[in-house]
Amino acid sequence: MSWGVVSQQGNPGLPSLFLFSEAGPKMNGVGMSRSQLVAEHLPLLRRYARALTGSQASGDAYVAAMLEAMLGDPSVLDESHGPRAGLFRLFTQIWNSVSVNDDAEVTTLPMPPERRLSNITPLPRQAFLLLSLEGFSEEEVAFILSTDVAETRRLADAAGREMAAEIATDVLIIEDETFIAMDLESLVKNLGHNVVGVARTHADAVALAKNKRPGLILADIQLADGSSGLDAVNELLRTFEVPVVFITAYPERFLTGERPEPAFLISKPFQPAMVSAVASQALFFQRNSRNRAPKVPAA
Repeated sequence: MSWGVVSQQGNPGLPSLFLFSEAGPKMNGVGMSRSQLVAEHLPLLRRYARALTGSQASGDAYVAAMLEAMLGDPSVLDESHGPRAGLFRLFTQIWNSVSVNDDAEVTTLPMPPERRLSNITPLPRQAFLLLSLEGFSEEEVAFILSTDVAETRRLADAAGREMAAEIATDVLIIEDETFIAMDLESLVKNLGHNVVGVARTHADAVALAKNKRPGLILADIQLADGSSGLDAVNELLRTFEVPVVFITAYPERFLTGERPEPAFLISKPFQPAMVSAVASQALFFQRNSRNRAPKVPAA
């Protein structure tokens, strides 16, 4: 078996590495190289990393650190539960042992400021996201987190209690498809939030947000009139800070690491548990950022 580095066009601030082997596992009787396996699962690993860290920059940096670890020692990838679970397990080992959040070389994005991850409980959130966002089984999550099923359940329960402690907020939905907008509206109301409006165009979204000042935005990326939910959100973020969850039928287009991309992303068609998990994560980082903000001394 031979290993090497395959160059990839990407963010110049982050290393872009792929590992490959001439003889890889077989899927449906067809040989698949290690680089193909990594490439297949990398977008969703980036999604998980960004949701876990609250930042494209930090999430992608951890993924890059994982790839570097694989380059240094290919045997670190344990595929006993499949290559996808093996990659997430290796990422988790890197996440729990290496601090890259404060890397001064990481590019700052035109999104809400990167959230510091001290003073929070990462293990329950990892279990929660692996189950709800990534759809792993309890057995796979136990493997990824190097624990057992009973502990996985305990961690997920702890995360549920932690997320339930979130203060309800006003939500703006940017979605041009009527039935999807209705589903989202019903879902966020069931989570205890208040929907302040549904915008179907860039102009409507900007007007509603500036008037209502929502505490959370759920935004489709591509709107039917040709306008962009991403552009609308970027315009809004220049005037006030709000956590944003983007929704798209083509998540792989926004998980490349090649440009500023969303930190929180949901795929269409979506499951209620996925929306709940990602929205809670976005609010979780927002709340902790505010709680840790320095207080201004009284005059």
